[in-house]
Amino acid sequence: MSLYRFAPAPLVALLAAALIAAPVLAAVLQQPPEEAANPRGGIHSITKDADKIEAMLKGSNWVSPHLKGKPLYMISFRSCPDCIRFETEQFPDLQKAKIDTRVIMVARRAKSTEPERTGVGELWATRSWKTYETWTDMPIDAWTGEGLKSGDSDPARAALVEKGRALVDDLRPLLAENGIELRYPTLIWKDAQGQLRGCACEDRVEYKYIRSELGLSPEA
Repeated sequence: MSLYRFAPAPLVALLAAALIAAPVLAAVLQQPPEEAANPRGGIHSITKDADKIEAMLKGSNWVSPHLKGKPLYMISFRSCPDCIRFETEQFPDLQKAKIDTRVIMVARRAKSTEPERTGVGELWATRSWKTYETWTDMPIDAWTGEGLKSGDSDPARAALVEKGRALVDDLRPLLAENGIELRYPTLIWKDAQGQLRGCACEDRVEYKYIRSELGLSPEA
């Protein structure tokens, strides 16, 4: 016998709403905690075109301290506040654990300065971690790129700056197929099972999960 037959109308409406909501609630509860906590971002497994994405990252002109542990790729631009925060708060522990922090610095179209483009061109040409540290250790506006080949007027350097932008353009739809909207920083790594993982990590909520998947304690 149906419960609806003798239930008051408001109760019927409530029961119906609960039945409709139940599958949605179950789906949320089944999400990994990091994805449920941050629906705009969150950490996702990269299962579609994973080999292609990994090859594109490896083939880019990233810079790193060349440590012998797992790589963690960070797609960044120089003045990105969330990138700076992640680097400041997490790079020391990651590097202490021998995680090779590989930074892919790009100069966004119509949103970069000439000194920034010169810096990006220098990094893509030389892949010098020392240059990266020199640049990022000073205030953003203090960097002039003096003495370096221009990222605008030098054809080879300008081509490298554009190569970085093209990489972002090519990665964007591939990552989107895996639930990741490319923003800054976008972080990509492999977990303990060798599964490629990634997130547009604009929020600290993801940090502890990244640390755990790379073998560090969840909290700094």
